[in-house]
Amino acid sequence: MPREKLSYAQKQCVTAAGKLMQQTAMIHPGARIGVAVSGGMDSWVLLQVLKLRQRIVPFRFEIMALHVNPGFDPHNHAPLLPWLRANGVASHIEVTDHGPVAHSPANLRNSPCFYCAKLRRTRLFELCKQYGLTHLAFGHNADDLVTTFFMNLVQTGRVDGMSMKEAFFGGRLTVIRPMMLVEKPVIARAVKQWNLPVWSNPCPSAFDSRRSEMTDEVKELCKGSKFAKANIFNGLIRWQLGLTPSDQ
Repeated sequence: MPREKLSYAQKQCVTAAGKLMQQTAMIHPGARIGVAVSGGMDSWVLLQVLKLRQRIVPFRFEIMALHVNPGFDPHNHAPLLPWLRANGVASHIEVTDHGPVAHSPANLRNSPCFYCAKLRRTRLFELCKQYGLTHLAFGHNADDLVTTFFMNLVQTGRVDGMSMKEAFFGGRLTVIRPMMLVEKPVIARAVKQWNLPVWSNPCPSAFDSRRSEMTDEVKELCKGSKFAKANIFNGLIRWQLGLTPSDQ
């Protein structure tokens, strides 16, 4: 079967993911990767990119889509099903009550977003164990790295970013973020060009969270300089990969 011709944005996604996977020895022969699919553009492009990387990487690895529906709309993941069938990707899809519980009186100590994310991640870890997966992949991108760094610094005083590859449970599971070198606008172009069926986020806190506030604050910080955000991102990447400027 001939390979599809990729646009510039699509090539950026596939190439950048491959570069980071090689730099960090992110996966190994026989890896079984659970891909956390939320329905947003980041996780959709991650799923597409890993599917394409299977043709490029000189060893076999498997992917399995994991969708944990938070429960606001139990049917909004319907567009995922035909794509999985057409591409021969195994999956586990379930509907939970994580979102409503996080927004209920049962959760008085944490923000709804924090608590819902905690419940979802716990369930994803359980599914990885259930299916014998070696890796769990998230679609976090370059913009997420910058936002997370400032959130950690401002809210907790920690100088900490977002790991690209991190072992859990004594090394039995590795969390990976292959899209960390790709900026959000590139992902946005690629998802349209691949015509991936992104669905809307029905969470009432989707655009009213501390993360979205910090994203706006970073935009304000970088306003007036077309290089500021790129410089912050490049500095964080060099720091996390242990590179010097000449290495990048």
